[in-house]
Amino acid sequence: MKKPELLAPAGNLEKLKTAVLYGADAVYLSGLNYGLRAFADNFTYEELEEAIKFAHAYNVKVYITVNIFFHNDDLQGLITYLKDLNEMGADGIIVSDPGVVMLARSEVPALEVHLSTQANTTNWASAVYWYNQDVKRIILARELSLNEIKEIRTKTPDELKLEVFVHGAMCISYSGRCLLSNYMSFRDSNRGECTHPCRWKYYLMEEKRAGEYLPVFEDERGTYIFNSKDLCMIHKIPELIRTGVNSFKIEGRMKSIHYIACVVSAYRKAIDEYFKDPASYQFDPSLLENIKKASHREFTTGFYFGKPSETEQTYESSNYIREYDFVGLVKEYNKEKHFAVVEQRNLFEVGDRVEFFGPKGECFTQLIEKIWDESGCEISQAPHPQQTVLIKTKQPVNPFCIMRRKKE
Repeated sequence: MKKPELLAPAGNLEKLKTAVLYGADAVYLSGLNYGLRAFADNFTYEELEEAIKFAHAYNVKVYITVNIFFHNDDLQGLITYLKDLNEMGADGIIVSDPGVVMLARSEVPALEVHLSTQANTTNWASAVYWYNQDVKRIILARELSLNEIKEIRTKTPDELKLEVFVHGAMCISYSGRCLLSNYMSFRDSNRGECTHPCRWKYYLMEEKRAGEYLPVFEDERGTYIFNSKDLCMIHKIPELIRTGVNSFKIEGRMKSIHYIACVVSAYRKAIDEYFKDPASYQFDPSLLENIKKASHREFTTGFYFGKPSETEQTYESSNYIREYDFVGLVKEYNKEKHFAVVEQRNLFEVGDRVEFFGPKGECFTQLIEKIWDESGCEISQAPHPQQTVLIKTKQPVNPFCIMRRKKE
């Protein structure tokens, strides 16, 4: 059985590097146009070139999202853009529009086409159809059970790769096809501008009682009736692997590098441990605990084990659970003096107990006893965003090591 690819999100260059260093086999990202995450930083042409070069240096593949729902005007410049991606060395494009599939196959036949989850592939016949259109990979709809995925795998050519989401935010609309954002805030989720109205607070109003707002449940604060829990399958790795899919996808191009580091490293370790000895594999609960140290919602297994019930929504709040603060990112380490150069991401100060968590397995806690600024002057705290400071560490750390602090 072949080890599945671990595919991570990359909302900007720093997040891409984090995903690569923490164990991703591939990353997906967007240029400034055509992607479904318009509010992520995304990549300029120069950054795309740098991203592909960096990822390829670590034998990591790069897939570019071109998966908005195209209108006529959107097609202007598309072919030039696809040719540029091909010349840059992109490993594939993620597409949802049949017309874009046709244009890509005609104009850049060497560039792999992956069919987006937005295309709603929910059965083996559709998968075979897209395979016959020279689509190399299908990102299956999230509304499928493990048994349905197994059947799709057995009834499709081995050469056709299948990809599934294993972690991250869930959409309350079928594979992300949603008009709610467009209706409520005039921002089209199908063109990358979703404002997530599914996570807003709602009341019920009866037609003949205008202005009389009733809570959907007996709670005066209202209710979040569309607010799905986050998908998490870290504890179900063997079941996922046995479906025969080729790629495990993590959602989160707009999430922090702390989230990417925690989630990617956890799935990397779980997958690798399983393949060391599948017969005796046992899930390590500490992997889930590490994931929970990043900002998250309550978790669900989505549709994998049957259709979600009413318990798969969070009705009380749309807020994230934040048990740790991401306070700093290690930029480099001085082996002779045993200090780390840290870029501040949230206020921290002398006397804080922090935890270091890194791409090479670093994981330890220590008290911050002293802080120095870039000029070598001792300071009591690091209050300025992205301020560079020096901190002595009790163990060596590597660039992109996360420094975090447990909330009181």
